[in-house]
Amino acid sequence: MHYQTEAWGSYMTTRSSTMGDPLERIERLASENAVVIFSMSTCCMCHAIKRLFCGMGVNPTVYELDEDPRGKDMEKALMRLLGSSSAVPVVFIGGKLVGAMDRVMASHINGTLVPLLKDAGALWL
Repeated sequence: MHYQTEAWGSYMTTRSSTMGDPLERIERLASENAVVIFSMSTCCMCHAIKRLFCGMGVNPTVYELDEDPRGKDMEKALMRLLGSSSAVPVVFIGGKLVGAMDRVMASHINGTLVPLLKDAGALWL
């Protein structure tokens, strides 16, 4: 697995030799770190969600689907999981699906995001 640290946090490009169901792969990757974002490198909403977490002092692990050879399959699985035609950004905290941009922003605004981050060990305030 290629690991590269950028200003956003931890960026992961996974090997194409990793086999299995895309949904199982998503669940496995989402459970490996406190905050995981499935993203597209050219998506402005993905950029905004990464900025939100980094601005809060959270170091998310980001999987750029457009840089992964199996990213299209994962994108389709995320759309099925969300029941939406838009797959990214998708955020998992503590291995649990928080959702897309609207759900994350709603949690941030209503004050439930910080407790989720604290419970997952991603934020110490």
